[in-house]
Amino acid sequence: MPFPLTAFQRHPRYALAFAAIVLTSFWYLSSYEPGPSLYRGHVDTAGLPRDPDIYNRVARSERIYQRSVEQRHELIKKWGPSPSQIVMFPPDQEPWPAYTVWDFFPPTFACPHELERVGNIGDGGKWTCGLSRLEEKPDCVIYVFGVDWDSSFEAEVLSRTKHCQIFGYDYTANGFGSAVPRTAAARARTHFEKYGLGAADSHGPGDDPKMWTLRSIMRANGHSHIDLLRIDVEGWEFEVMRAIVRDFIAPTEDGTFGALPFGQLQIELHIWHRRFDDFLGWWQTLEDAGLRPFMAEANLVYANYNRQSGVELVDYSFLNIKGDNVFISDGRPLLAPAVEKDDTRIPGAEEGDPDIRFIRHGPGPDAV
Repeated sequence: MPFPLTAFQRHPRYALAFAAIVLTSFWYLSSYEPGPSLYRGHVDTAGLPRDPDIYNRVARSERIYQRSVEQRHELIKKWGPSPSQIVMFPPDQEPWPAYTVWDFFPPTFACPHELERVGNIGDGGKWTCGLSRLEEKPDCVIYVFGVDWDSSFEAEVLSRTKHCQIFGYDYTANGFGSAVPRTAAARARTHFEKYGLGAADSHGPGDDPKMWTLRSIMRANGHSHIDLLRIDVEGWEFEVMRAIVRDFIAPTEDGTFGALPFGQLQIELHIWHRRFDDFLGWWQTLEDAGLRPFMAEANLVYANYNRQSGVELVDYSFLNIKGDNVFISDGRPLLAPAVEKDDTRIPGAEEGDPDIRFIRHGPGPDAV
């Protein structure tokens, strides 16, 4: 029985058309180069994944964040109307205002990369933006002030990056926690000292504990930048952050202002005995310096054991949108979107009132 003819044998022009389609498809696919991945893209000579759209994402996030700042003003007017009239945690009585202090400071700046919790689930893990940006970075530097009992965050960063050097400081601990491996490779990338982070230097021979400002400790280490800065200093973060802003944002000889030396900040806030107007001024100091919160997580372990006091401990994660850092830049010099300084943004403030952004909250660590 004769073998049946195929469609191509009966109609040769179909075969020619099919061959043309195949050749065209092969040429198109072979010449295609995939775009950069947000998680593991092509790494250029500087070790930085290419991401040319990052500037647009940062600008969009800033516009969204500025709307939340305006909403903060309105909320203060509603329940104040001045900042000094806002209580941190309203009492359980009429008129039962529907807020806590944290509602005024939502983390509405969208992380322009992958957002993930690095470290343990529960106590110890930290919300991080764009860890992929550090995976191949050859000069990656991380500072940790206040070392967790297990150091699960540091352990995961070590395992997921090739070059990150982690510097840990805590005068109440003897080293990193048990999650950091005790191998030669890990020891070569981790460095620990029994120092504290302070608003002023006091680390002479007779000083105990020895307190260092961030500027001094960076100078001693020979560092000009920090990719990720983590701070948990049990309430001293208010004085410490004021000192950091003072040391790095001061105007230069040509009249321009400096920039904070880190790209990302993870900080636990302890608002014990704080007033709202003081906290607002401190927060606005961080905003003026370019810090934008992209995630917040209440310390519910502490809240569970201190139910009578409210949620007083919250971990915030910030990106620094001023200057130039790996989380907002594609490897080219970047001037972050300019945000005009708003000298009237504190609703209810009267003529002649002191600027609450610069009111001290109490004695600094050097007074202890």
